[in-house]
Amino acid sequence: MKNKGIIRNRNKIISTISNAQLFHEIEKEFGSFRNYLKTFLPEGKPIVNNWKTSDETPASFPLSDAISKDMKKRGFKFFGTIICYAFLQAVGYVNDHIEDCICRK
Repeated sequence: MKNKGIIRNRNKIISTISNAQLFHEIEKEFGSFRNYLKTFLPEGKPIVNNWKTSDETPASFPLSDAISKDMKKRGFKFFGTIICYAFLQAVGYVNDHIEDCICRK
């Protein structure tokens, strides 16, 4: 808590530990966190959006709403739909690269 280089909010620190424990519970229940996430994906496959400009890209999506809601029911804290959506983009479960982006493929 004295290190100014890290998060010092006690609730966030406690929730990080609790979230890690809940994460392991999901792994036990589904075999992996990947398997858990795939239950939310249509046909278990990533979503590819067709945005023409980056201004069209949303901060959240019905998919992230559903996952975030389920994780909150399981006890997760500080994991809302926007963070969830950013995570889904980062791991490749949502492709929001605009149509003419070289990274789209």
